[in-house]
Amino acid sequence: MKSRAELAELLRSHGLKCTRSREAVLGYLESAGQPADAERIYAELRAMGIAVNLSTVYRTLESLCGVGLAKKVVLENEGRALFEFCDSAHRHYLVCICCKKIIPITFCPLGEYEQQLEQRTGYEITGHKLDVYGYCPQCKKISRA
Repeated sequence: MKSRAELAELLRSHGLKCTRSREAVLGYLESAGQPADAERIYAELRAMGIAVNLSTVYRTLESLCGVGLAKKVVLENEGRALFEFCDSAHRHYLVCICCKKIIPITFCPLGEYEQQLEQRTGYEITGHKLDVYGYCPQCKKISRA
């Protein structure tokens, strides 16, 4: 987890003024380990005693995405945008359809497949999206009980 000074420097190096709310939101995203929506970030920051408005969290997330410090993740059937710290790693997600827990998957099995598609179709492939849905171990236990 980055220190306050490191978060402040990261914000400044991306052309953003270092404010308490920007530092708090960026720090939350950096340490969260999974994407979160604005409401969850707001609730977690409030629980930590950080006075911030929900509208400020939304504006901050958009600013962080605008400069590449955060990225917006949209999962099928979620109906809401999720946000995560942008560390330039390519990710896919494992999503529990019961409790909505999201686990980032850093291994990508599609690189070779993309090359084959390019050769067969003549397309220049610039990206892809893969999300895997199922039941997490806890929800799987509950459903079998």
